[in-house]
Amino acid sequence: MIKSRNHRSQRLPRSGPMSLDDLPPPNTKRWVIRRKAEVVAGVRSGLISLEDACRRYSLSMDEFLSWQRLLEDHGVRGLRATRVQDYRPPERITR
Repeated sequence: MIKSRNHRSQRLPRSGPMSLDDLPPPNTKRWVIRRKAEVVAGVRSGLISLEDACRRYSLSMDEFLSWQRLLEDHGVRGLRATRVQDYRPPERITR
C-alpha cells in the first residue's frame, strides 16, 4: 500500500502525552493543519506557554488565538488556510 504525502500531512497530534519533540520545529514556515493543531495542543496541555509558543514560532497572539478558536468551532478542518473564508466571520467595517 502506498501512502500519499497528503495522508501523512493530515495527521493529528497523538492523543497520549506530548513532548517538545511532538511540536513543529521553531523555524517552521509552512503551516499545515497538523502543525497548527500540534501547537494548539501543546499550549492546551501545558507543554508550552502561549507566550513561549508565540515567541518560538513568531506568531502574534491574535493569530494563535484564531487557530484555537477555529479548532474549537470547526475542528481540524477549520485550520485549512484555503477554506479560511468559510470559517471566519466577515470583518466589520466601522467608521
